[in-house]
Amino acid sequence: MASARPSLPALLPGLGLLVVLAVVARGLAAVAPVPALLAAVLVGGVLANTVGVSARFAPGVATYTLWLEVGIVLMGVRVSLDALLDAGPTLLVTVVGVVGFTLVVAEALARGFDLQRRLGSLVAAGASVCGVSAVVAVAGAIRADEDHVAYATSTILVFDAVTLFAYPALGQFLGLPDRTFGIWAGLTMFSTGPVTAAGFAYSEVAGQWATVAKLTRNVLLGGLVVAYSLAYAGSDGDAASGATLLRNLWDGFPKFVLGFLALVVLASAGVFTDAQLARIEWAYRSAFLVAFAGLGTSVALRDLRATGVRPLVVLALTLGVVSAVTLVVVRLVF
Repeated sequence: MASARPSLPALLPGLGLLVVLAVVARGLAAVAPVPALLAAVLVGGVLANTVGVSARFAPGVATYTLWLEVGIVLMGVRVSLDALLDAGPTLLVTVVGVVGFTLVVAEALARGFDLQRRLGSLVAAGASVCGVSAVVAVAGAIRADEDHVAYATSTILVFDAVTLFAYPALGQFLGLPDRTFGIWAGLTMFSTGPVTAAGFAYSEVAGQWATVAKLTRNVLLGGLVVAYSLAYAGSDGDAASGATLLRNLWDGFPKFVLGFLALVVLASAGVFTDAQLARIEWAYRSAFLVAFAGLGTSVALRDLRATGVRPLVVLALTLGVVSAVTLVVVRLVF
């Protein structure tokens, strides 16, 4: 039986905490040389790793993923349809190539380091498409053990925390243009939240392109789940039905992407006035600030202790190889 959704009264304490953290982050950004969104992650992380987030606040704080999706949808009003269409075919081909390359590299390294087959596949799925979401989705398709899911998830979360701060610093060190950095981050970082935060920490343009590139990767999740279902069904002698494959495709598709595309089209068609665009922009920035405060609370230092060494090494090598190759490709193509 599915667990009941928390009631509004149960959500209010956590929602209030997210708002407070967002306000603190905005104040910190006003007095320190740190972007507000990155400050929100820092404030949330400090809270989670010091006093912690009590059970009373947990349901509301967990809604940060919803606010991230709301922010992404509303951000569509600031993305140019012409720019999207111009880069679209090239970006799509690049995304498919990078995802395929990442899968090959991660699966090969997992075998080389003698990871259990299903654990290796979970790590590869998380690295190639959308982090923890891909791990959970593929785990159900290949019937992975709970301990494998825990190992893969904690490994991904460790790198989410590291790359969130390392990527903007590396981009600045390399002097990457905004669009180049955004596409590179969107193609190679793991989870949607850290990608968006790192992109906007770099610049507004980088944040938009990072989000667009990451959403394009996320759309491939359903296909990835189907591919792993077929691969393991063949090896296990248990064929998946057509209905199951179609359900996996639909379940893996991030529906909020449709809302994002709808607002891109509407804004480009001139449906919104300048005043309305300004209000929507304020709304998506506020949603991101709240979302990244919540994201910060999910960054737990204990994950470093809970993660096995070999999955960490496999993912580190995968990230290094894929990031280096992808950066060369992005600089040549875009």
